[in-house]
Amino acid sequence: MTDTEHVVEAPGVPALAEPVAPLVGKRREALHFALRNRKVVGGAVVILAFLLLGLIAPLFTDHGPNEYVGPPAAPPSADYWFGTTTFGQDVFLQFANGIRATFVVGVLGGVLAGLIGMTIGFVAGYRGGLVDELLNMLTNIVLVLPALAVLIILHAYVGITSVPMQALFIGLFSWPWVARAVRAQTFSLRSREFVDLARLSGMRPIAVIRREIAPNMSSYLFMTFILLFGGAVLMAATLDFIGLGPTDVVSLGLMMNSAVHWSALHLGLWWWFVPPGAAITAIVGALYVMNVGLDEVFNPKLREM
Repeated sequence: MTDTEHVVEAPGVPALAEPVAPLVGKRREALHFALRNRKVVGGAVVILAFLLLGLIAPLFTDHGPNEYVGPPAAPPSADYWFGTTTFGQDVFLQFANGIRATFVVGVLGGVLAGLIGMTIGFVAGYRGGLVDELLNMLTNIVLVLPALAVLIILHAYVGITSVPMQALFIGLFSWPWVARAVRAQTFSLRSREFVDLARLSGMRPIAVIRREIAPNMSSYLFMTFILLFGGAVLMAATLDFIGLGPTDVVSLGLMMNSAVHWSALHLGLWWWFVPPGAAITAIVGALYVMNVGLDEVFNPKLREM
């Protein structure tokens, strides 16, 4: 069953593309325009470059990122591309490992927040009534909580001892806006004829959501994950920078924290804190540029022909 009418736009939520073609045809069309969109291609190239660097660079070294391998406070050179810290640690190797940790937090935190937000949004929007009121109340409660303050309190009592645990905490407090947006879109789709026909055929609610509603929101859900990825990266970098992240791994935020703690700025060791800050800015910036480009791809009104 395929909807052939234009999807009603929910207030405050980006419009969905018209589901006028079969799913496979829509995917091919989206891929065609995505490859022609400079924002999407440029952002994807930046993200892929950082990802490959984080995955490949550590494989070609025989020492860890925290080992003392060179002269202290050495500037960038052929031997140490990003120089060394005041203790003789290889900044480039720390940088590469930090990118890996950044992507792990972004993916895990984004996926968890997306799953929670989409589940609550789909159920609330489809069921309505008392279920919608209860889930909407839960969403509003979490939405008004200061996430950073709550994470600081959790760290004080529980402790963030690993990257997966950090991603878990971030994901648990990043989903409310996703739930509200998905709920609004589900409200606009649940009364459509193809959804009514699916219900009349005896299809269970979970199947109606999975087969009829979610596919018509697939482009928007993908864009949502990109925003969640960027938000998780920023939140993790903030926690690491203020010293509330895991200390058993090297991260970009922890690199900046160490640089500040050991007075890299006053000592003129710019190569210690500039690369991680620039990488975080580039990764998050590329994700948001990709999101703008994908909005142009999926929305025919904004598409560049």
